Formats: sequence, structure tokens, C-alpha cells
Amino acid sequence: MQQSTLVRLKENFELKKPIMVVGLPGVGLVGKLVAEHLIDELKAEKIMEVYSPHFPPQVLINKDCTVRPVSNMIYHGKANGNDILFLVGDHQSTTSQGHYELCSLYLDIAEEFEVPRIYTLGGYPTGKLSSDETVMGVANDTGLIEEIKKYGVEFRESEPSGGIVGASGLLVAFSRMRGIDAACLMGMTPGYLMDPKSAQFLLKVLCKIFGIEVNTDSLAKKAEEMESILEKLKEKEEQQTFQEVKPTDEDLRYIG
Repeated sequence: MQQSTLVRLKENFELKKPIMVVGLPGVGLVGKLVAEHLIDELKAEKIMEVYSPHFPPQVLINKDCTVRPVSNMIYHGKANGNDILFLVGDHQSTTSQGHYELCSLYLDIAEEFEVPRIYTLGGYPTGKLSSDETVMGVANDTGLIEEIKKYGVEFRESEPSGGIVGASGLLVAFSRMRGIDAACLMGMTPGYLMDPKSAQFLLKVLCKIFGIEVNTDSLAKKAEEMESILEKLKEKEEQQTFQEVKPTDEDLRYIG
């Protein structure tokens, strides 16, 4: 396999200007959790698979102990009568070249189906263990920014200050060259753990944009489990902080 390969699992189907939602693995797995939850709730159908030498040289193990290569997938679902394409997967590219090559492929697909808008989903790393309901955004058009603000998305000047790495950012930037509106929506997350709570907040905003309601029980259960883990981490963090600032006998000698 010399280059990325697109496998069409279904041919000859028509879509009416579908919105594309991108939820590939990233910070806190926030975008991936949201997109996969919507795929389940909307009973979306897998229609394409993407294989690439830019993915890790790895196979994944199925429940029956058979293997499959890592891949990205595109699903088709409907929300409020509108067609939606979901781009999800196991990995993003491990190379810079691959990020550009794969993003070009995804935008080719978007053009083929006359996608008018793309939403990429991700996490905004805060480095803090506390949860925050804020959803941050960037877009490739100021008019789109004003529209999305109505759903409670915050746009802060020059943020994220370090830019956006990977497909979530590249797709938003290069879609402008294809005449496609695009925005990246990011849930606030510590950044180093799977964060289903942040995914809940981001899902809520996306559902407002699409004008739909979905069951969030499974995501809420994951959030509760992660909250328990976070509480233990907070306790450990507080203990370490206390030990670091605890005065020694030598320090006490200087207290008059």
C-alpha cells in the first residue's frame, strides 16, 4: 500500500448536501466520544473505510480474537431529516505528510457529496482536573463565528494560542479553499485522560446546532466512572502539594 486507500462499502447512494462531523482521536478523546455517541444514537451506517501507511503499524484485536488493521471510517446518518457524514477512527496520522494527505482525501469526499459545512470536534487542554462546561470555537469565516456564538460557543481572541494540531485544525483551514464553511468546536479538558464529561458538554452544544435530542445515558455513565478516577487524582495531587509546602523544623526557627 503506497498511499492512503479509500474503500467504499456502499455504492450508488444519494446524499442531500450532508454536514460532515469529524471526531478523530485527540485531546481527551472528546471529539471521538461525541461523534461515536451520535453514530450509535442515530444508528448511522458505515459506508467507507480509509487505510493508510501513515497510521501506526498496528492491528487491533476483535472480541473473537481475530485482527483488523487500524483505519478511519465514514458513517452516514440522519438528524432532524438532514444527512450527516461522521468521520471517526482509530488513529490520526503519525506523520506530518500523512496529516496533509489524509485531510486532502477527506476534503475530496466532502466535495464529492457537496458538503456545505464541516464541524471538527476536539478537546481544549487546560491542564487542570476541574471540569468546565465552556465550549471553545474557531472557524474559517467570521459570519460563521457569529452564527455559532448563538449556541453558546465561545470565541476568544487568538486562542488556542498554540494553534490546533492535526485534522481538527487542518480541515477547518483548508476547507476554505474548497468553498466549504468549517468550524472546530472544543470541550475544555485536563488533556491527559479520556474525558466523557467534557464530551457531554460538547454534545449538548452540537445537538442544539442540529436541533435534535439524543439519549446521553451511556456517556453520563462513562463520565461518572471518570469522575471517580479524577477525585482520586485530586486527592493525590493535594497530598503532594501539602507535603511540598509543609514547613520543616528549620523553617519554624525563623517564625518570630
